[in-house]
Amino acid sequence: MAYYLFPPDGKPASIAPSLGRIKRGVGTSEAGTNGATNGTTPAPYPYNTDAEPNNPTVIPQETLGKFHFTFLIRHPRSSVPSYYRCTTPPLDEVTGFHDFMPSEAGYDELRRLFDYLRSIGQIGPRIAGQSTDEHAANGGNTHGVEVCVVDADDLLDDPNGILEAYCKSVGIEYDPDMLKWDTEEDQRQAEDAFRKWPGFHDDAMHSSDLKPRLHKKKVKSGQDEDAEWVEKYGEKGAKIIRETVDVNMEDYEYLKQFAIKARGA
Repeated sequence: MAYYLFPPDGKPASIAPSLGRIKRGVGTSEAGTNGATNGTTPAPYPYNTDAEPNNPTVIPQETLGKFHFTFLIRHPRSSVPSYYRCTTPPLDEVTGFHDFMPSEAGYDELRRLFDYLRSIGQIGPRIAGQSTDEHAANGGNTHGVEVCVVDADDLLDDPNGILEAYCKSVGIEYDPDMLKWDTEEDQRQAEDAFRKWPGFHDDAMHSSDLKPRLHKKKVKSGQDEDAEWVEKYGEKGAKIIRETVDVNMEDYEYLKQFAIKARGA
């Protein structure tokens, strides 16, 4: 979702008016703007507001600093056709998304957010899953919030190992029951969480646990992928998918190098 923290179409960033801070005189309230623009033009973009140095998002650094970031990534050859499917018949009537926008893949924005947070020291330099001794031996600072990147394929191959490593990184006590949501209360909570996005998370909503895949996902050749996409989405759809996959590979592979590894992996 980092895509939505950035200005559209690669435009220069400035802080969203609703998140800007109004400077007030002595003795007046320091409350936030609550949607006021303080003399600036309202949305749509561009906002007539100040930018923060080097901040590529519309969110103030002060606000970003309140979050502990985890970066969930998925290989473009899986994520792009999955999203494309949600924008074509018959599923588009359920999702309400009728147009596929390649820019919404979001890898570029995710990488830029990742690099910005590293540059200001909000995450890193230590990488989740790397031992303290190993990191210190490489001359790294062992303090601060770890870089925490989770790859979807790693999680599906080893849910227990990845989730345990993740919990250690973020300071949560790991419990194997975290991988189960088989009670009525759990199911109701899942339905409430995903109700806003009909059609996108049906598999998750109809599941009750997360078990390791019996076989790791087989990597297909580009030719086999193209043939599969042509069969499902036609020549035009397959071409759009291939172009979108290829343009996002570099950013995915960059982030993948930071992916958390299970203990002993």
